[in-house]
Formats: sequence, C-alpha cells, structure tokens
Amino acid sequence: MKLAVAATAPFGADVLERLAQRHDVTALLTRPDAPRGRGRKTAPPPAKEAAERLGIPVLQPARPEPGLEFGADTVVVAAYGLLIPESVLAERLWLNVHPSLLPRWRGAAPVERAIMAGDAETGVTIHRTVKELDAGPIAAQRAFPIGEHDDAGAVFTKAAAVAADLLDDVLPNPDFTPQDEHGATYAEKITAADRELDWDDPADELLNKVRALSPHIGARAQLHGRGVTVWKARVAGGRLEPLEVQPDGRRRMTYDEFLRGLR
Repeated sequence: MKLAVAATAPFGADVLERLAQRHDVTALLTRPDAPRGRGRKTAPPPAKEAAERLGIPVLQPARPEPGLEFGADTVVVAAYGLLIPESVLAERLWLNVHPSLLPRWRGAAPVERAIMAGDAETGVTIHRTVKELDAGPIAAQRAFPIGEHDDAGAVFTKAAAVAADLLDDVLPNPDFTPQDEHGATYAEKITAADRELDWDDPADELLNKVRALSPHIGARAQLHGRGVTVWKARVAGGRLEPLEVQPDGRRRMTYDEFLRGLR
C-alpha cells in the first residue's frame, strides 16, 4: 500500500523501517532538526536519518499545516511528538501506533510507565488519531509479555515488530471500535524527579525504574558520594546492585570499574 509516516523518535524510526520493507512509504513527516547529545549540536531526528537512508522524502514543518503533500491518503503516526491540528487530521486517515494496551497508559511515556509499574504485559494499539490524547477508536490491539530482564529498549523493539504486523491487517480496510474510557490511565512525561533512585525504596521498584529508563534516559543516583547514571542493575540479597554506571562527565563502565576508580 501507499502510505506516509509521521515519526521522530527511535521507536518511530524503527516502525518506519519495518513499514518501508512491506509498503510504498511516500513521505516522512518529522520534527525539525534540533540540538542533540552532550555537544548540543543540531542534528536530524532518528526517523529522518532512517528516511534519508531509505530514500524517502522528508517534510519538517515547525507544526503541521493543512495542504501538506504526502502522496498518500493514509498517514501512520509513531512517536511523532507534535500536536496534529484537527484541520490537518480532516484531510486524510491518520492511524496512530501507540505502544500500550489502550486505554491504559495514554500519553508520552507508555513503555517507561508500564515497566516502572511492574506490569507483566503491555502491547500495541492501532487507533485513529483524534484531537484528544490517545483517545481515538481502536482498529487493532495485541498484547505481549514484558520479560523480567526487558528494559525499555527491548520493549520498544517488540512493539515495533507487533505494530508492523498489525498494520498489515488494518491498512487495507480499517474498522474502528470506540475506546472504553473506563480504566484509562496516563503515562506522564518522565521528569528529573522520576529518574532519581531512592535507596529506601524496595529493591524491585528500583530495578523497575532502572529498566524503564534504559538505554535512552538513565536512572540517577548518588554512589559513594558521586553522581552517576545507572544503566543496568540487578537485585541480589534483597538489595539493588548496580552493574553498569556512568559517573558524571565520564563514559559508561561496569560497577567494578567504578569501584576500582574510587580506590
């Protein structure tokens, strides 16, 4: 099928690449280039990098406006990150790929919040994009387990694969069912406070936070008087044991390397 994609973040880039293997992707709508990384140099979003590698035309308006030329009647939205005005939505069919079992975890951080909450499963929902946040009628939904060792990166990869499969079934003839508003929960954007590890919290909760924020955000902690980002950990003896950390201003390293550096 001919379709366009609206995506910005790595999850959206993954969905884009998978769709391009199966369909004729006519255009990518993505956010403008922005400062990234420690050096804060202007760089393209991950989805744009994928589109350019695939030879897909790229549109980067500061905000979507009516009259955008997509070359397709359907746009698949996956981690785009900008509000799409109703006037733009009215021009064609917009299908949103949301990595949760809606109405649970509507919002900005569904994968991270599911792992933090200790959910045993999550999934992917394909729904019609509407003005209200992640509230559109559902065309397809599929659950999958969150493995005990899965971090957010692993869950996003599973979700992208499920999304591509679901869209194969949905795209030829979408059929929508209204969402059940009962049981709706919200996945608020991750804040600096969400990243902090409180060593008085239960070890399992701390581990869930580390898993939820890896490999893209990072949990924060004070270890032996040093500020560090904790990327990997495990529970041993009823306590959280860091496995991979990154002291402020330095590279990632094993916890043993970090301890040797202190000595």
